Amino acid sequence: MIHKNLILHRKHQKPILWDAFFNKNGEQKPLVVFCHGYKGFKDWGPWNLVAEQFSKANLFFVKFNFSHNGGTAENPIDFPDLEAFAENNYSKELNDLGDFLNFLMSEKNELLKEINPNNVTLIGHSRGGGISILKASNDTRIKKLITWASVSNFSNRTATIGNLKAWKEEGVKYVLNSRTQQQMPHNYQFYEDFKTHEKQLNIEAATKKIKIPQLIIHGIDDSSVNFKEAEALHKWNTNSQLIGIENSNHVFNGQHPWNNLALPAALETAVSSSISFIMTPKKS
Repeated sequence: MIHKNLILHRKHQKPILWDAFFNKNGEQKPLVVFCHGYKGFKDWGPWNLVAEQFSKANLFFVKFNFSHNGGTAENPIDFPDLEAFAENNYSKELNDLGDFLNFLMSEKNELLKEINPNNVTLIGHSRGGGISILKASNDTRIKKLITWASVSNFSNRTATIGNLKAWKEEGVKYVLNSRTQQQMPHNYQFYEDFKTHEKQLNIEAATKKIKIPQLIIHGIDDSSVNFKEAEALHKWNTNSQLIGIENSNHVFNGQHPWNNLALPAALETAVSSSISFIMTPKKS
């Protein structure tokens, strides 16, 4: 069963667009929530094929667009709403994830009977990995954490570094999206919000707090987020598992659009390793 482009409406906030992939059998299934990364979206490349793989394993897999990722309900692919993108920040993404989890495990969710609320796994890719780590470190509903090509530090990303004086004076700076050729705007509020909440957005501190099972998957040849960042996460939580995938880039050799019916080998490894991790009973 696939439900696409469902909408979570929120008072005085932008809506969250989401998808659900699951076997409709009335059984309570482990809930898997996937968080996309920077300049990402839920329908990017092979993410739908990924979702189908989790569904075939009898997992309830959901993916969503962060509210300010630049997509709209009418056009969730790519970035028609750059004004929203410019107003995004880490705090908004953390809030989105919290609101989405609250909704999924509430009576407002018409699919609640298909979900086991006591078996929740977060998967985050890239920047979404950092957001997932922060959330998993302080939300007891989350029982397992998986990161794919995750960042280990928000303070040194392109969104928070550069010529701060010019950024503040001009109020906005732009980052080129090489695929769409769009100049993606970041309003200066992004930096201000980060500095205001820097302590809460510390991925190292959050990782050191994690007590639940944690799986770290990263392409060894990732040129966007160096494999050393995965090694740092693993070092900060020595109880975590680290899987390095040979001959894999930042998106596990996927691309957008993805017209193949099969996943690239590196992404297939990431998916199968994640499913195995989720299905393995937690040690008491």
